[in-house]
Amino acid sequence: MIGLISATAAGAAARDRLAAAWPDRTRVYEGPVADAVRTAFAQCEQLVCFLATGAVVRLVAPLLSGKTEDPGVVCVDEGGRFAVSLLGGHAGGANELAREVGDLLGAEPVVTTATDAVDLAGLDTLGLPVEGDVAGVSRALLDGEAVALRSEVAWPLPPLPVTDQGSYTIRVTDRLVEAAEREVVLRPPTLVVGVGASRGAPVEEVLGLVEEALREAGLSVASVAELATVDAKAEEPGIVEAAGRLGVPLVTYSAEELAGVDVPNPSDAPLAAVGTPSVAEAAALIGGGELLVPKRKSAASPAMATCAVVRRPGRGRLAVVGLGPGARDLLTPRAQAELRRASVLVGLDQYVDQIRDLLRPGTRILESGLGAEEERARTAVEEARKGQAVALIGSGDAGVYAMASPALAEASDDIDVVGVPGVTAALAAGAILGAPLGHDHVSISLSDLHTPWEVIERRVRAAGEADIVVTFYNPRSRGRDWQLPKALGILAEHRTPQTPVGVVRNASRPDESSRLTTLGSLDPATVDMMTVVTVGNTATRDIAGRMVTPRGYRWQSAQEGSE
Repeated sequence: MIGLISATAAGAAARDRLAAAWPDRTRVYEGPVADAVRTAFAQCEQLVCFLATGAVVRLVAPLLSGKTEDPGVVCVDEGGRFAVSLLGGHAGGANELAREVGDLLGAEPVVTTATDAVDLAGLDTLGLPVEGDVAGVSRALLDGEAVALRSEVAWPLPPLPVTDQGSYTIRVTDRLVEAAEREVVLRPPTLVVGVGASRGAPVEEVLGLVEEALREAGLSVASVAELATVDAKAEEPGIVEAAGRLGVPLVTYSAEELAGVDVPNPSDAPLAAVGTPSVAEAAALIGGGELLVPKRKSAASPAMATCAVVRRPGRGRLAVVGLGPGARDLLTPRAQAELRRASVLVGLDQYVDQIRDLLRPGTRILESGLGAEEERARTAVEEARKGQAVALIGSGDAGVYAMASPALAEASDDIDVVGVPGVTAALAAGAILGAPLGHDHVSISLSDLHTPWEVIERRVRAAGEADIVVTFYNPRSRGRDWQLPKALGILAEHRTPQTPVGVVRNASRPDESSRLTTLGSLDPATVDMMTVVTVGNTATRDIAGRMVTPRGYRWQSAQEGSE
């Protein structure tokens, strides 16, 4: 819950905008400001104070307990110009809250933690349990000192300016180790604990067995991702409470699913009880991984609980990101977030240049020139398979004549793939021209490098016969100068010379140009590979210099009837 406090009418107006936008996340605190701050500080996870920063500092100072207990506090000035992360930037989430408030109110977010100020990922903001010298290693990163990354298990981390060797260390491990001097230990959730239990098994026995098994195997309980068992034990109190105390989810599988898992230690007892020869080992192994602790029983007599532990390495992550047509304000917030998240960026060199300033320090860039699409796709998938967080970029929408298709053809189910849509060239050009795509439309690439011309010609002819608006991608290059005239000629067999045609070059970029012409007047020699050509259908009209295709043909018939 976010507490909202204001002292003036201007502050109250901005406060109410937040309350209206986030009705389920916020609570307004009225009354004397000092009382409101004290009450909200005790009741809420975060506060947004429409007050002077100095006043808020004096009010919250006596209330402070520690960085892990205090709420995040954001201050917004009376003019609504700045949203300042005042307290709990990382642990309290105030930095992210300042950005959210800024987006909503049009204020500039001001983050005050050192790592955020220079756009470094904070070691305590990675969503992983962290131990050791966080302040010292963070300071070393900020100062540009050599910080080594030791990944004992694969896990997709955000970009960090690390090296192979250094006097400071970031260690990624699920082992039960203590952080050394000048070291931070990150605990990725790589361990799956399969559990089985007799009816009425006490939580102390289940939990004690799990903790003992981890400790004796030299594994950290902080890296446990989940407890897993059979559906029949989904409501077994001892197992449910053990998962709750560990703070991890309880995942269940059917007996049929577990019976299909090959395990080293099957048994007749669970087969008779719940219909599978293995519960603990099968539940841990069902998602794959390395069996670190084979099935073991609790020390109680009679033993009422069993467990097994599997290491399930972190899956690499591939984000296929569409950058849009080129203008920065047409790059989506989701795309920007994925660029900041990726530790490896793969892309065409000219596209990398467009967004290089958005990348965080430590991002490894793998760029190449034109004509290497398949190679880039393979590289991105290979990096993801190593457990990296990868962004593969393309212009427009990455799924439209771009990188998503070759990347997904290479990828298998051993990595996570996320698609991030972008504004396509056809949409960007359409917005410039007016509304040419108001009815059915199709995009056709005239490049015959990957598609035989006979196939392209058949598709153009079908679009002409179906009276569909056509957007031509890759319409003409120095080596391909006859395809566009041929395609226009095919459409001319089904449309009049007066059919509107829109021509847009470098849509949304500084040297953007556009013009509206007709099918009979277009000179193909004025078109190049940076151009998108949109040919209207029989209903498309030039209205006040804008290309408009009506949503239905009834509109066009009515227009003709009134002339």
